[in-house]
Amino acid sequence: MLSVEETAIPAVKIVTPKKFGDHRGFFSETWSRKTFAEAGLDLDFVQDNQSLSAPVGTLRGLHFQSPPFAQDKLVRVTRGRILDVAVDIRVSSPTFGKHVAVELSAQNWKQLLVPVGFAHGFVTLEPDTEVIYKVTAPYAPENDHGLAFDDPALGIDWRLPLLGLTLSDKDRKHPRLAEMLRYFD
Repeated sequence: MLSVEETAIPAVKIVTPKKFGDHRGFFSETWSRKTFAEAGLDLDFVQDNQSLSAPVGTLRGLHFQSPPFAQDKLVRVTRGRILDVAVDIRVSSPTFGKHVAVELSAQNWKQLLVPVGFAHGFVTLEPDTEVIYKVTAPYAPENDHGLAFDDPALGIDWRLPLLGLTLSDKDRKHPRLAEMLRYFD
C-alpha cells in the first residue's frame, strides 16, 4: 500500500509507504517495483546511497547529473529530519527555476521522488540525520553538476541562517541558475 501526492510541481511526488506496527515496532515496504509501477511510478533503480550528517544545518546540494547519466531519486530519512528541495532545471518547463521543499523525517515516513531534470539538495534539521536515496543511474563524476543553493533567483527558504550552514567546498562553488549550462532543454 502506497500513498502518492502531487506537489506544486506535478513531476515531483511525495510518496508515503504504509507502516504496519505492533508491540515489536513496525514493518514497511519502502520500495517495490510492482507497487510503484501500479501507482504510475515505473522506475528502475540501480544504486542506493546513504549519508549521515552530524550537525544540524548540514546542507548537501543542489546536485544533479546530466544525460546520459541523469538520475531520478527517491529520498527518505531513517533518522532525524531534513528539508528536502527539488529545483526544476528543465529549460522548456513552465516551472523552470521553481522549487518544491518538503520536510522528510523518520517520523513522518514520507519520501520525495525527484525526477530527472531537477537539482536536488537538503538541509538537516536535527543532529545525526541519516538519509537514504535510490537512483536510476550510477554515479558518473564527469556528469556530476550543481546549482548554487543560495541563488536569490531560486528563493529557497532553508529555514536556517545561511551563514551557519555546514557545506562542502564543492557545494559553495556551484553556479547560479542564470550562469549554469542548460543540460535539460
